[in-house]
Amino acid sequence: MRRLLAVTVAAALLAVPAPAALADPAPPVRDFGNGPERNEVAAGVPEQAATLDARAMPEAQPYGHSRERGYPRRTRLPLPPENPADSSIKLGLVPYHGIAPRLNELQRRSDRVSVEIIGSSYQGRDLYLVTVTEPESAARAREQEHIRERIENDPAAAARDRGLAARYKAPIFINANIHGNEWEGTDASLRTIEQLATSKDPAVASLLARNRLYFNVTANPDGRVNGVRQNGAGFDLNRDFVTASQPEARAMRQAIMDTQPVALVDLHGYVNGTLIEPTTPPHGANYEYDLFITNTYANGLGMETAVNALGYTPDEDGVEPAQIPFRDSTDGWDDWPPIFTPQYAPFHGTVAAHTVEIPLDVNEPAYSNEPVEELRRRSAINTDVAAAAVRATYGFVHARHDKLIADQIEVFRRGAAGEPAKEVPLGIVPGFGPEDVYTTTFPRAYVIPAGSGQRSATAAARLVDHLIANDVRVERARSAFRSGGRTYPAGSYVVDMRQPKRGLANVMLEPGADISPRVGAMYDISGWSHALLWGATVEPVESLRARTEQVRAAAPTGSVPRTPGALALEVRDGKEVRALNDLLAQGVAVTWADGTAIVPAQARQAARTVADRYGVAFTPAGTATGTPLAQVRVAAAASADELFTLRELGFSVTPVSTAVLNAGYDWSATDVLYVSSGLSHAALNPAARTALDAFLATGGVITRGRTGAAFNTAAGLLTATTVTGNPDGNGVVRVVSAGSGLPGHSFVYTPLWFTGLGPEVTVEQSYAADGPLVAGHWRPREDGSGGGQEEARGQAAVVSGRDERGAAVVLFGTEPMFRNHPKGQFAQVAGALYWSSSVTGAAVTTP
Repeated sequence: MRRLLAVTVAAALLAVPAPAALADPAPPVRDFGNGPERNEVAAGVPEQAATLDARAMPEAQPYGHSRERGYPRRTRLPLPPENPADSSIKLGLVPYHGIAPRLNELQRRSDRVSVEIIGSSYQGRDLYLVTVTEPESAARAREQEHIRERIENDPAAAARDRGLAARYKAPIFINANIHGNEWEGTDASLRTIEQLATSKDPAVASLLARNRLYFNVTANPDGRVNGVRQNGAGFDLNRDFVTASQPEARAMRQAIMDTQPVALVDLHGYVNGTLIEPTTPPHGANYEYDLFITNTYANGLGMETAVNALGYTPDEDGVEPAQIPFRDSTDGWDDWPPIFTPQYAPFHGTVAAHTVEIPLDVNEPAYSNEPVEELRRRSAINTDVAAAAVRATYGFVHARHDKLIADQIEVFRRGAAGEPAKEVPLGIVPGFGPEDVYTTTFPRAYVIPAGSGQRSATAAARLVDHLIANDVRVERARSAFRSGGRTYPAGSYVVDMRQPKRGLANVMLEPGADISPRVGAMYDISGWSHALLWGATVEPVESLRARTEQVRAAAPTGSVPRTPGALALEVRDGKEVRALNDLLAQGVAVTWADGTAIVPAQARQAARTVADRYGVAFTPAGTATGTPLAQVRVAAAASADELFTLRELGFSVTPVSTAVLNAGYDWSATDVLYVSSGLSHAALNPAARTALDAFLATGGVITRGRTGAAFNTAAGLLTATTVTGNPDGNGVVRVVSAGSGLPGHSFVYTPLWFTGLGPEVTVEQSYAADGPLVAGHWRPREDGSGGGQEEARGQAAVVSGRDERGAAVVLFGTEPMFRNHPKGQFAQVAGALYWSSSVTGAAVTTP
C-alpha cells in the first residue's frame, strides 16, 4: 500500500536525490517576468516592434499543419456573433465570442503569436490553436519539422546526434476547457499568451528561443457557452481519445500528433486543494513509465510549489494546499485508461503530462446558488492557479530542455527497436513501490487477416483507418505468409510492433487485463479493446517474416456481385446497418432473414451506391426470402452516447422522457421504444400509461441498464428478475450467443444479468461460464452483498420475448453502445430493433 505523505513534505521531497541517470530534482520555478497576480492583465499592452494592420492578415484557412511556413502565421479569425447568454459572462470570464477578437489583436501587435483554426465543435464553433514562439524563418521552421520527424522516425540516429537538442525547440502543449463548465483554463491561457507576447523581459525571449508553446484555448466551446461539461453532442470529450467519435477529440488528436509535445497540461476543475498529477496506481502498462514518472513527478512538485506560492489560504480564501495523488492518495485517480488527454498524449512522445484540477467550485450547483460576486472571486483565484501551473510547466521545460527531448527520443527508440517493456525500478522517485509496477508483453506483431479468416472486412477496414489516423503504422502483406502455424493470405494487414508508437498500437489492440485483484477503486473505465470490441478479427503473432508495404488507408471493401438476381447483405457491422437503413429510407423493399438483408434485383443500382458509400459487400441472395422490413422509428429515453450512435446508424430517433410522455406523446410515428435513461414507468400519469399500453399492443421495446430493467418490471413486460452487479464493475467480457454471427465479446458498465425467466423469454446471450471478465475491474460489493463477476458466470446477459399485449421486447444487461466505442456490438442493437419493430413476430428471428 502506498505510503501516505502529507502535502507539507513537498520541500523535503524536492531535496531527495533521484537515482543516477534517471531523474533530476525538480528545477526551481522561474518567473520569466510574469509573477503571481490576482487581477486580469490590463487591456492596454505595449506595442511590439512588429505590428500589422488587421486588414492585411489573411483569413483563417482549413487546418493543415504546415511544414513550410515560418512564424508568425498571422490569420484573421472570423468573429462569432455576440452571445449575451454565454455562461462564461456570469463568472467574469471571457465569453467564447470574445476570444477571437482578443487573439486577432494579439496577432496584430506581437510577432510571437500565431493562431490557426484546427477544426470545429459539434455545434460548429471554431477551435483555436495558438502558437507562441520567437519569430522563425521558413528555413528555421522546416529545420524544426525535420528534427521532429527525425525524433519519431529515426530515433536511434536522433539519440546519437549530440547537437540535436541545442537546435530543437521543445514543444509544450496547454489544453484548456475540455470540460465546458470548467472554464478558467481558457482565461489562464489567454493571460499567459498575452504576457509572453508582450513581455520585454530577456528571460521570456530566452524561453521562446528554445521552446514553442501551443495553447488549445478552448477544447470545448459548446460546453463553455452552454455551461455544461459535455460538448454539443452530450459527450465527455475527456473520455473520447481512443474512440475519437467527436470532432473536438479528433482535432486535439491531430494537434498533439503535429506538435509532438514533450510536456502537456490539461486544465480542469474543481478539486480543493488543487489536484496535480501524477496519479495513483494502476499505471498504464504500455507507457515507458520510467521516463514518464520521473518527469511528471518533478513537474508536479514544481507546479505544487508555484500554486502554493500564490499565497491563497484556507482561512482567508477557502483554498487548500495543492495535492499530488501519486504521493497523497492510495487509489481512485489513475492513469490506466488512455481515454484522457494526459493519458493519450504519452503515446505520441509526451514525457510529462498532467491533469490539473483547479480548486474553487463554480459550476452547478454553485453556479446557480452563489452570488455573482462570490463566483467571480472564485473564478479569479482559479485563473491565477491555472496560470501558475502553466508558468511552472514552461519554466520546468526550459530548465530541463535537453533531458526532456532525450527522453522523448528514448520513448520512440525503444518502440522502433522492439525492446521488451522495462519494469520500472522501485524507488525511482520517492514512494514508487511494488503497487506502482505495471508492465505488458508486446507481441511481435498483430495481424488483421484478409479472406475467410476475417470476421468482417468492413470492420477490419475501419480499424485499420483508425490506427492510421492515430499515427500507428499499418502494412499490407504483398503475398501469403506463415506465422504461428497458420497461413495468412495476401492482403492481410500487419501492425509490426517494432515501430516508434508501439505503445499506442498495443494499448488499442491487446485484450487488456483483469486488474480487480490489484486495485480497490478506479476513476473511470478499466477495460477497452479495439481488437475485441470493434468487430474485426485481430491476432497477435510472435514471429513475422512477410513481404509488406505500408498503407495510408484501408483498401476498399464495398462490392456488388455481377451475377443477376436479388442481393444479400449480411448485417454484422454498424456500416452494414447504416447501408441497410439508407436503402430503407429510399423505399427499397428489403426483407430480413436471420441477420441478413435481402435486396431485390431491381434495387441493384441503390445497392451499388451504398456499397461504395459505406464499404459493404453484397453477395448473391439466390432464392432466399425473408420478412418485409420497414424503416424503424425509435422513441428513445436514452443517454447522449446512445442517441448519437443510433442516429449514426441511420435510425430515425425521437428523444423522449417521463415529462415528454406525460405531456401527451403521439405514438403513431414510433415503432420501438428504447429505454435506458430518463423514463420512469411509475412516474407516468394515467393518460400517459394508457397511451403506452396501446402502443405495446403493436410496438416493440428495447431496454438497457438498470433504468431499462426497472421499466420492464414496472410495465409488466418480460418475466425476469434483474440482478445488478457491483456498480463499479466495468470492462470487456466474454459472452456466448444463441445465434451465429455475433462477436464473442461485449462491454459492461454496472453489469446486469437476468434470472427467474418466464416461459416467454429466450436467452440471446450469456456471460461465459468459465469467467466473463477479460479486461477491467469487477469486484464484489464491499458490503458483502455480492455482485462480482463470479456470480455472473453463465447467467443471461441479453434476453428477448413477447409480452402478452404483443410487444416484442429485448433486455440488455451489457453496454453495446457505451460512449460509441464497442462498435462490434452495434449490429446486435440494430438486430434487436429490426426484430422488435416487426408486428408479425413469429417469422422474424430474434437478435
